[in-house]
Amino acid sequence: MRLRPGVTMTEADDAAVLLDERNGRYRQLNATAVLVLRSLLSGGGPAEAARELARAHPGAAPTAEADVEALLARLRAADLIDETSLP
Repeated sequence: MRLRPGVTMTEADDAAVLLDERNGRYRQLNATAVLVLRSLLSGGGPAEAARELARAHPGAAPTAEADVEALLARLRAADLIDETSLP
């Protein structure tokens, strides 16, 4: 997984902003979303991202998989990620 061309992520402290340069829209990510997105962008799948989320925030363990899927759904709906295999 990677960010689509024209989408950049700028991190600050525990949060980040995704800028979609194609339409000028910004999307703010909280610390939890940043943790999950970093995991996904580094090659981990949704299950690995959920495990990292549960390790970092044990209280989130019961909903970690659903939380990861919800974030993925929002990123897909906004067309911010490319999930095709890279050469």
